[in-house]
Amino acid sequence: MQESLTIGQLAARSGIAPSALRYYERLGLIRADRTGGNQRRYARAELRRVAFIRISQQVGISLEEIRDALDSLPASRAPTAADWTELSTAWRARLSEKIRLMTKLRDDLDGCIGCGCLSLQRCVLYNPDDKLAGEGPGARLMLPRPHTQPGCDDCAPA
Repeated sequence: MQESLTIGQLAARSGIAPSALRYYERLGLIRADRTGGNQRRYARAELRRVAFIRISQQVGISLEEIRDALDSLPASRAPTAADWTELSTAWRARLSEKIRLMTKLRDDLDGCIGCGCLSLQRCVLYNPDDKLAGEGPGARLMLPRPHTQPGCDDCAPA
């Protein structure tokens, strides 16, 4: 079995354009060795890293966060199943929160579209008289609200 892949082979196997692979390399997400003629050669293990990058981006994780996660993997050898499990465990709570928010968005959009008004400013169900405008900008009903209970260590200042 071939030990290394050219950029064209990595692109074909991963479904990622060579220009994106070069960009990932510039960001430190993947690594390539160079031949005497300065051609890139990727270890086969880079396929897993590219797959991880692609899936992570699909669920809205930034490239900076992906790089931080990949930096936790060993550089001197191909990551093992235990290495990937450790990385995924660190992301489990974050991904669960993303799933919760996406589910809420899906369900709330269905409900709002179902009421027929199509206006969150005038919606008598979710935001009568635009009362949420007084709480500040952004998706007030979608994003977690800070707790404001006095004495609670988990609560953010009001």
